[in-house]
Amino acid sequence: MNIQRSNPINISRYGRSRHKSHDFEELSCLRTTESHQSFSPNLGSPSPPETPDTSHCVSRIGDYLLLEPLEGDHVFRAAHLHSGDELVCKVFDIGRYQESLAAYFALGQHQHINQILEILLGETRAYVFFDRSHGDMHSFVRTCKKLREDEAARLFHQIASAVAHCHDNGLVLRDLKLRKFVFKNEDRNLVKLESLEDSYILAGLDDSLSDKHGCPAYVSPEILNANGSYSGKAADVWSLGVMLYTILVGRYPFHDVEPGSLFSKIRRGHFNIPETLTPKAKCLIRSILRREPAERLTSREILEHPWFTSSGALGGSQVHGRAEREQEQMVPEVNMEEELEHFLS
Repeated sequence: MNIQRSNPINISRYGRSRHKSHDFEELSCLRTTESHQSFSPNLGSPSPPETPDTSHCVSRIGDYLLLEPLEGDHVFRAAHLHSGDELVCKVFDIGRYQESLAAYFALGQHQHINQILEILLGETRAYVFFDRSHGDMHSFVRTCKKLREDEAARLFHQIASAVAHCHDNGLVLRDLKLRKFVFKNEDRNLVKLESLEDSYILAGLDDSLSDKHGCPAYVSPEILNANGSYSGKAADVWSLGVMLYTILVGRYPFHDVEPGSLFSKIRRGHFNIPETLTPKAKCLIRSILRREPAERLTSREILEHPWFTSSGALGGSQVHGRAEREQEQMVPEVNMEEELEHFLS
């Protein structure tokens, strides 16, 4: 391992650790070959694992080892030298890390939102450590096809509670999607919101936004309007509705190979709910995926819906059985995130 020592600097500790100073070694070998992650809204068969990146040089940052990159050259798998605990390290430019992490500092802790464990400051970079995850909800649903209502309700209640906590504390999450929620444990019955870097901190009670931000399958009708502002919280709620529909049905409520056709379907707001769902599940979906933002439930009201109690989401043991998806529920393999960026620019 090629190690180069740097001058001692202060380390600010957040979350579980207290503020204190330490010396640390920062290695120069942070070379990576960027790996491109697919963000296509595809719920078909899981993609095969990528070939490991052999060009990355293991690095030591303080009491941590930075192992292989997980996403480009800014997210790494990490391990604590003494405990052996596996973590995730996000690397930020030293001049922008406070802005990037502002939402974490403003929000405070929540059991279903990822927490910063420690921040190590180098001369040019900030190394931010988080607990590792055990896969994301998008991959989970893609593998399981769709979830039974009791299991879906338990997971979705956790998802909605994270969003409600953000909304209650003046944060609009914007780019909400299944991939943003990851599992906290190997049993995959506890989820957390993976990151807050895309969120917007409101200055007051007004949650009006004007920027066009989102993933095609999850974007709300009002964001697709050519002009004017929209309610950021209501747009988040629409994305929650898309997530709920997807985990219960096994496909997106609005999908099409062509982005223009996809956006037209979203603007019309028409979707079909399978008769196999219970009346309360159908009621909650219809109460969220309302074309008019003012008619949607709020994130806090979602948590009070009777579907959660009737499905046993707030108690009971995890159910492992899952129904199979029908062929017509397949989502086309198409990457529309870049198309949306061009469409809304």
